[in-house]
Amino acid sequence: MSKSAKKAYRFRVKREYNFPFCKTFVSVNKIMTALIRTWTKRPLPVEHRANFIHLYLDIAWYGVLSGSAIAFLTIFAARQGADGFQLGLLNAAPAVVKLAVTLPAGQWLQARSLSRAVFWTSFWHRLVYLPLIFLPLVGGATFQVWALIGLVLLMSLPGTVLAVGFNAMFAAAVPPEWRSHVTGWRNALLAVCFIASSLISGLLLDRLPFPLGYQVVFGIGLVGGMMSSLHLWFVRPLQTGGYQNGKSLGDSARPGMMRSVGDGFKAGIGLRFLARNGQRARLRSRVLSGPFGPIVGLLFLFHLAQYLAIPIFPLYWVNHLNLTDAEISLGNAVFYGTVLLGSTQLTRITNRFQHKGVLLWGMITMSLYPALTAVTQDLTLFLITSAVGGLSWSLAGGAIANYMLERIPEGERPSHLAWYNLALNAAILLGSMLGPLFAQQMGLATALVVTAVFRFGAALAVRRWG
Repeated sequence: MSKSAKKAYRFRVKREYNFPFCKTFVSVNKIMTALIRTWTKRPLPVEHRANFIHLYLDIAWYGVLSGSAIAFLTIFAARQGADGFQLGLLNAAPAVVKLAVTLPAGQWLQARSLSRAVFWTSFWHRLVYLPLIFLPLVGGATFQVWALIGLVLLMSLPGTVLAVGFNAMFAAAVPPEWRSHVTGWRNALLAVCFIASSLISGLLLDRLPFPLGYQVVFGIGLVGGMMSSLHLWFVRPLQTGGYQNGKSLGDSARPGMMRSVGDGFKAGIGLRFLARNGQRARLRSRVLSGPFGPIVGLLFLFHLAQYLAIPIFPLYWVNHLNLTDAEISLGNAVFYGTVLLGSTQLTRITNRFQHKGVLLWGMITMSLYPALTAVTQDLTLFLITSAVGGLSWSLAGGAIANYMLERIPEGERPSHLAWYNLALNAAILLGSMLGPLFAQQMGLATALVVTAVFRFGAALAVRRWG
């Protein structure tokens, strides 16, 4: 970069921070940059430094949101007497919105400033956490549960647009040679902040009276979400818009996935991939008649088995094990910490077993998670089970994307991944509604064992036909 370009860049950054509220960002940037220079051998390029720092702080604050408000939404609902059907709706409602909005969202984003669209959709998405602070004071327990479901459905609309748009903005702001580096840092910061905020939230919930504890935790989540959105405002893509020369700027942007309360991360991979190509993603029937058709069916079974158990876990933790919020937060922290540790070994494991082998082992160990939960009677086994769940998802979640990409022709990703996205959200919707029915008919422990068998069967199907 020339001296004149560096001078112009520094002037722009100084001008952006030249108002009182954002002056502290200068100090934060200096601290983060110093830490990064200490821990990495690659110095950050001057022209990208501000974007990188804001992307790091964005995911750090999102980790605060995820470890507080998001992590305890279903726990709050379970403690307010929500049944399995209502907990299933908490998972199913976003899937309904995603099925209807994902493809129009990509078209809507193409006609707008990408960075501003991402900021405003994130703002409106996170603003819904504001009424959550006052929700425990309004009406009875039944009303609060249904209001919570309505709020989750409401936030899913801007959340779906945000999921599609962020990847394109990420790739436009981060050069290809830096994407793995920035993504690795974001995943690490996400894990650390999630673990810290989850543990703190659990302690607050145990020490503060109900419902004040949940109000404080939801307030922490609101602050984390708003701060995350504020940092997104300062991310300035190197190219304007989400597409250039007919190609999406969202190629290979994978900022990480958040854990769904109860079992693993929400498998939002399909949303991310739909932003990766400038071609319009259409549901072409010939995709299912080709080699990718069985893959779509197998992954549908995998996600269906995954989401059958998710609404059952909070009921089992709260109503059967009688775990405190601090103990549940400790289990979340162990799960996420194990995911982080397992992810650091993913490349080495993949080199030995290939993507299909890693996915298969991840699915097999995922079947152990509900089975172990069904026999859990104390905190020690609960923590061991959480570690097994985290390890299993570090394998399956880390391999599923590359497993699919190996089986998709290079120029036909949108149409193929549109079908995967449809199968994913259909599995979330169907699994989230059927799981509670199993629990109601069989009992919680028996239903967990059935879902474990279902997961193992899905793994065998992938081994045989995948």
